[in-house]
Amino acid sequence: MKITKHEWRKHEKEYYLPKQEPVLVTVPEFKYIMLEGYGNPNNEEFSDAIGVLYSVAYGIKMLPKNGVVREGYFEYTVYPLEGIWEGVEDEENLDKDKLHYKIMMRQPDFVDEDLFKIVIEMVKKKKPHVRLDEVEFATMDEGLAIQALHMGSYDNESETFDKMKKYCEENSLKRVGFWHREIYLSDARKTEKNKLKTVLQYNVEKIH
Repeated sequence: MKITKHEWRKHEKEYYLPKQEPVLVTVPEFKYIMLEGYGNPNNEEFSDAIGVLYSVAYGIKMLPKNGVVREGYFEYTVYPLEGIWEGVEDEENLDKDKLHYKIMMRQPDFVDEDLFKIVIEMVKKKKPHVRLDEVEFATMDEGLAIQALHMGSYDNESETFDKMKKYCEENSLKRVGFWHREIYLSDARKTEKNKLKTVLQYNVEKIH
């Protein structure tokens, strides 16, 4: 029997491929690898952190080819890069140099803390980097959230956030916290700014 490769674009559209109009979604518990940082995402430090995260993500995906057998392993497409941006009270007047972020990549259910540590040591030998010791493995349960697809430059995200704010007002929803999540569906290095696709998301609660 042919084993179907798990592709998030096909099997998990609800979480990763929303329309441009805001929608309410309940995000279940997922596992992630992540790196924390501060400052402007246009800086070299941010790009460097992304490279480290990808090296770990592909280290996990390539386990069978490296002779590591893991119960429950299945073929899958590596999940997209995500970012949680904290300290954002006003998306229209954003000071990028003061941002606090966590960049992250979701992992399949078969990944646990022990396997994560094994992969970190493997990556250190093949592609050493000082920031590998900073990579964390964590489980997150987001719960109720509103999300929408933003088309275009990151600098114009306030346009989509305005839509999301209006949706909340019309549906008796209240934003929770001064942070938001971004899921990057495009490679900013290879995509024109006006064609970038980014999922914007933040937690909400119902106003009783």
